Amino acid sequence: MLRFAANLTMMFNEWSFLDRFDAAADAGFEAVEYLFPYDFPPEAIAARLERNHLTQALFNLPPGDWAAGERGLAALSGRLKELQNSVETGLAYAAATGVKRLHLMAGIADRHDAESVKAYRKAVAWSAEKLARCGVDLLLEPINARNMPGYFLNDFAFAESLIRDLGLPNVKLQFDVYHRQIMQGDVTIALRTLMPIIGHIQIASVPSRHEPCGEELNDPFLFEEIERLSYDGFIGCEYVPRQGTLAGLGWFTPYAAKSANAGGQRRAAIVDVLAPSPEGR
Repeated sequence: MLRFAANLTMMFNEWSFLDRFDAAADAGFEAVEYLFPYDFPPEAIAARLERNHLTQALFNLPPGDWAAGERGLAALSGRLKELQNSVETGLAYAAATGVKRLHLMAGIADRHDAESVKAYRKAVAWSAEKLARCGVDLLLEPINARNMPGYFLNDFAFAESLIRDLGLPNVKLQFDVYHRQIMQGDVTIALRTLMPIIGHIQIASVPSRHEPCGEELNDPFLFEEIERLSYDGFIGCEYVPRQGTLAGLGWFTPYAAKSANAGGQRRAAIVDVLAPSPEGR
């Protein structure tokens, strides 16, 4: 059975961040992901996960100075110590939330520069070993140059080669269907070929990055293929709703319905116990 994780960075923006956990559970999601949790105390996030019986599917390790344009540290020569400190921070949030997959952003760097490649391999190997001690997988995600110009990891073949070459069991591929279609297409064959090393899948329509089941991809076909391939992780819904999150969840209804009985009973019990806050939980 396919399982979907709401991306709380992009979805449910009608609510404040912590209230998005409640809204996602109310909508039928059993898991959540987001880019970064670091503006909020780990115990506050853990409390929202627990009270909603949500699984934390994924989030990113700290990316450096995001506001200044940094998009990760791993491929930046001379930043290894800073990266190591950031991994420690990420693991503190992992311990609180129970997440088992963390994404390491590569950063803005030239993939053909030998020093950047060397720095990236070293950072990936060090981070993977650190995460392995905690039972956490390290994910690497190729990102297209249209959305993130200059990003180091912008090629699926390079990511596959690195993962297979390192041979570290907890280093996995984060397969974003949206990025794959823009960069190289051939999504179905890529899913079949790369499934042994895939640790997480994300979806969005192409080219607009809205709800799936529209535009140039046949998402129902891809969902059937993912299920046929026995993928047992979560599918992250990393898309920007067209006209409000709830209004765009028609595509999700058949999948939410599969767990509606248990989920609905669970949410009803929680609502009976937890009184709404004055701020409008």
